[in-house]
Amino acid sequence: MTVAIFLSALSAAMAVGAPIAFALIFCALALMLWMGNFDSQIVAQTIIVGADNFQLLAVPFFILAGELMNAGGLSKRIINFALACLGHLRGGLGYVAILAALILAAISGSAAADTAALAAILIPIMRSAGYDLARSAGLIATGGIIAPVIPPSIGFIIFGVAANVSISQLFLAGVVPGLLMGAALVVTWWLTARKDDVKTFPRQGYRERGKALVDGFFALFMPVLIIGGIKWGIVTPTEAAVLACAYAFIIGMFVYRELKVSMLFGLLLNAAKTASAVMFLIAAALVSAWLITQANIPAELSRALEPFMHSPTLVMVILMLLVLVVGTALDFTPTVLILTPVMMPIVKQAGIDPVYFGVLFIMNNAIGLITPPVGIVLNVVSGVSGVSMGAVMRGVWPFLVSQVVILVLLILFPSIVLTPLAWMRG
Repeated sequence: MTVAIFLSALSAAMAVGAPIAFALIFCALALMLWMGNFDSQIVAQTIIVGADNFQLLAVPFFILAGELMNAGGLSKRIINFALACLGHLRGGLGYVAILAALILAAISGSAAADTAALAAILIPIMRSAGYDLARSAGLIATGGIIAPVIPPSIGFIIFGVAANVSISQLFLAGVVPGLLMGAALVVTWWLTARKDDVKTFPRQGYRERGKALVDGFFALFMPVLIIGGIKWGIVTPTEAAVLACAYAFIIGMFVYRELKVSMLFGLLLNAAKTASAVMFLIAAALVSAWLITQANIPAELSRALEPFMHSPTLVMVILMLLVLVVGTALDFTPTVLILTPVMMPIVKQAGIDPVYFGVLFIMNNAIGLITPPVGIVLNVVSGVSGVSMGAVMRGVWPFLVSQVVILVLLILFPSIVLTPLAWMRG
């Protein structure tokens, strides 16, 4: 009954157009009324405590780092380097988009920011070179969703705080799955675009590639700085976010000189607006999480899944199917915040490694960013590139299927995630 009340309250609040954060608070109030222990002070205190978390400071700093990176010319140089290396291949701009997406993912951790940067630069070039725009937009959208999986990932930070799982371990565990997502895109692009009659760019010699490498060196070094610092214990994820901001600011302002003082207020304002919305959403969701625990909803779901608890793989299949379905209707962050407190007790009871679950959970939610009808990243690509939403949705399907295939492989073979994680832990 409590599950029905929770879902009904959430659906009703969303149906009248309430923002997700307020819808989650409404759910919490509905559960409190059902349990007969309504206390508005608990709601206020939980919201404050939910936002008062040192690890969550990484979220606004990584968002700001993405803004500084795009404005300071770092993103542009990463794409130029990829173009110098791969632009001469048949369908080379697709491979450029994938390589650039992987590098950008290792910097910002934001799917929307990376997708916007890729679409703004590459779609006009692809259009003039005769590429199928629907397929190209679909590829760039799917490349963008690698960002929540490869560290540093804002999604891992949110999940780690909500589930009380090591964020550093999540970062390390996300490297191989993120690379596999990129490899799946390479194969899918080769299969779908190999026969297209499109313009190819002249092969760049070693001198030109070296020049692109030198020009983009400081931008390409940023992922090494962030991931290496976390891997060797030099910085925490929160400190890495601050380091990313400082690095992007210094390189954009004093090395590339594309970041101007006059731009800083606008960048800070954009980052503050995005971060405040995310932080309030997290704080509101923790109210619901506390009430979900008090209402014993995880225990109810555990009883429903009792016949499958003997098989962790079967439990993972059921949970991932649920996430995939919910992800078609909800955005990334609300899905993570709503489902984490419900699923984590089941994960622990089934004997599933929480870090392994977290990686697949975030990957599944990232896939939700390109599934209609919500598909936030699809909207970003459409808005930035000028390609119609219908065309983007048509073009994304082959790449969406490839990402689901990788997710299935990771469910069936957990060692793909856990073995590299054990090595990196050592």
